[in-house]
Amino acid sequence: MSPLEPLDFPAWESLRGHHARFAEWHGQVVRYQPDVAPFVAFPPQPDERVWRDIAELAGPGGSVAVTNLELEPPSGWEVEWRGEGVQLVDDGVDAAPDEEAVRLTAADVPEMLALVERTQPGPFRSRTIELGTYLGIRREGRLVAMAGERMRPPGWTEISAVCTDAAFRGQGLAARLVLAVAHGIRERGEVPLLHASADNTNAIRLYESLGFRLRRRSRFLSVRVPLAEVA
Repeated sequence: MSPLEPLDFPAWESLRGHHARFAEWHGQVVRYQPDVAPFVAFPPQPDERVWRDIAELAGPGGSVAVTNLELEPPSGWEVEWRGEGVQLVDDGVDAAPDEEAVRLTAADVPEMLALVERTQPGPFRSRTIELGTYLGIRREGRLVAMAGERMRPPGWTEISAVCTDAAFRGQGLAARLVLAVAHGIRERGEVPLLHASADNTNAIRLYESLGFRLRRRSRFLSVRVPLAEVA
């Protein structure tokens, strides 16, 4: 097996391994507990029951994020958003700790959620911090930038929630935090990776300048299960 294959299904591999304690299973599908992350995962070759399993797991009106599932949702499902993403992997990142970065804790979650709301880096929920180490930079006591760890397929850790308050952009804070989080990942013998929306060219350019390279593109969408029973 190629050592990169787990990266084709990072949520699936994470929930069967490092993140099994956050997993909720139904049939062939598994998801993170909803207050941890919105992702639902499935085996590399799901059968025709996959959408029914997702519906029964999420429940009527439930919303989930799906990646790399080539099948379109059945009639009656609401597609809340869809797009294309990119996956980037460490290709010589000059990882290093940062003296100004502090480790964030559960006590910081309200500030983290507020920063996410202002900057929209992607899904972040009340218990996402439990997935790994999150680092932040404060100015005059205020949290103005952060980054942390999310999915952990075998041998890899995803860097996620990279964001900076608009008033503090242009100072290199996001880059410093990415390198600091990458340093912690490397220290335990794993390899950093990142995901980004394919249209977020500024973020992709930053990550490539830090030593990440594009590995693959993927399709993603958020869907809502119909309120009525799914046939």
